[in-house]
Amino acid sequence: MIVPQTVVLEGHGIRLEPLTEAHVDALAAAASDGRLWEFWFIAVPPPEGMRTYVAEALKGQRDGHMLPWVVRDLPSGAIVGSTRYHDIVPAIERLEIGHTWYGKSRQRTHVNTTCKLLLLGHAFDTLGCKVVGLRTDNFNFRSQRATCCTRRRST
Repeated sequence: MIVPQTVVLEGHGIRLEPLTEAHVDALAAAASDGRLWEFWFIAVPPPEGMRTYVAEALKGQRDGHMLPWVVRDLPSGAIVGSTRYHDIVPAIERLEIGHTWYGKSRQRTHVNTTCKLLLLGHAFDTLGCKVVGLRTDNFNFRSQRATCCTRRRST
């Protein structure tokens, strides 16, 4: 049975840090890079809704079915987005990766590939998951193309 716990994951200039309430303002700034809340197929709130967004993610973590992170760009030190494990089912060693978004300036860069590789590696190699799903909205074609191009490499 898998037991996901908060952990820092780092590689290729990106660090995934466990989400906390202290990240609200930085996430609001990241979402403002491209006004992500204006896209109906991306579940990112406007800055004034970020506190509720974070609270809901942390509730999911407390309830045992989510593990949320912020995405930090190490060279700049900036929080550039968020991602999480969700729909965690420990008994069958399964989880999904989703609720992923990045500020516009970090989209179509190495950030998504790095995050997915860190999350997949941790899920399979550390947690011992048997099944990991990747979730995107049906109409988020750019994200679907990016996810399809992510390949797991041994290190």
